[in-house]
Amino acid sequence: MFLDYYNLQPLFMAIHAALCSIMPEGLAIFLEGLVVGVMILVLYAVLAIILIYMERKVCAAFQCRIGPNRVGGKGGLLQVPADVIKILTKEIIELKNSDHFLYNLAPFLVILASILTFSCLPWNKGGEILHMDIGIFFVLAASSIGVLGILLAGWSSNSKYTIIGAVRSGAMIISYELSIGLTVLTMVMLSGTMDIQQIVSGQADGWNIFKGHIPALAAFIIYLIAGNAEANRGPFDLAEAEQELTAGYHTEYSGMHFGFFYLAEYLNLFITAGIATTLFLGGWMPLHIAGLDAFNAVMDYIPGVIWFVGKTFFIVFLLMWIRWTFPRLRIDQVLTLEWKYLMPLSLLVLLVMTLCKVTGLTF
Repeated sequence: MFLDYYNLQPLFMAIHAALCSIMPEGLAIFLEGLVVGVMILVLYAVLAIILIYMERKVCAAFQCRIGPNRVGGKGGLLQVPADVIKILTKEIIELKNSDHFLYNLAPFLVILASILTFSCLPWNKGGEILHMDIGIFFVLAASSIGVLGILLAGWSSNSKYTIIGAVRSGAMIISYELSIGLTVLTMVMLSGTMDIQQIVSGQADGWNIFKGHIPALAAFIIYLIAGNAEANRGPFDLAEAEQELTAGYHTEYSGMHFGFFYLAEYLNLFITAGIATTLFLGGWMPLHIAGLDAFNAVMDYIPGVIWFVGKTFFIVFLLMWIRWTFPRLRIDQVLTLEWKYLMPLSLLVLLVMTLCKVTGLTF
C-alpha cells in the first residue's frame, strides 16, 4: 500500500490560507496564478535546455563521437545556454509576401498547445497544475491545437518548402492521433476514470503496464510509436526532412519565432514521455513488489516527483534511441504504418482490454 509521505496538497492549502489571511481571496488567487505561471515558464525552459543537451550527447554516443565538448569545459555544459542566448539575439525577419498576422501567430499556437498539455502532467500527489475530472480528454484536445500552428506556419510563409512540410506534418499528426487516442482510451478503460490523479492513484497496487497484461503492453508500444510520430521526431521527421525541405514548415522563421518551434519540439517529447509514464508506469507512484514489504517501505520514502521525472527521462531516452537507430521513413510508409497496422491493432487492443475488464481478467 502506498504511504503518502510527500503529498503537496496540504502545503499548498496552507500557503493559500496564509495569503487569504493577509489579503482578499481574489488577490491571493491572482498572485498564486502569477507565481505558478512563472514557475511553468521557468521549468519549461530549464527542461528544454536539459533535453537539448541530452539529445546531443545521446546522438553523439550512438554515432561514436563526443558531442558538445568546448563551451563549458570538456562536457560542453554551457553549449546549449550559449545557443539560447544566440537565438534570443537574432533578428526576427519579416517576409515580404507572407501573411504577417498568421505568420506571427503560428509559433504562439504551437507553444500554447505545448504549455497547456505540459501543465496537466502529474508531478506528484497534489502537484498537478491543471486538475479536472476529464484531464486526459483535455490533454488530447489541447495537444491537437499544435497542428493548427504547424499548418498556419507552412501556409503563411508563402514557400513551397514550408507548405510541403506543413501538409506532411498535418497528415501525419492527424493520422497518428487516432492511435494515440485509442491507446489512451484503452488505459482509461483499465483505470475506469479520465481524472489523471485518480489514474495514478489507482496504480498504487501495481502499474497499469503490469495490471493490464498483454493488452497494456501492446498499447504502450503503440503509444510510443504514435507519440514519436506526433512529436515529428525520427524516423517520422518528414515534416523537417533536411535533405528535401531544408527545415520544413519553419524554414522561413528566424530568431525567437524559430526558437518557439524548437522549444516546443523538445517539450512535446517530454510531454509524450510524461503521459506514457502517467498511463502505463504509475506516474509518481513508487515501484512495489508483492510480498516484499521492507523493499516497498523503502521505495515509499523516495519523493513522487523523483519517480515521475526518472520514469519520464527513461522513456525520453527510449524515444531518442529510436530516433538515432532507425532511418527516416517515406511519407507513404509512415501513413501505411498507421492506417494498415497501428490503428487496426489499437482497435483490437481496446476490444481485448474491454473484454478483460468485463470478465475480470485484469489485476
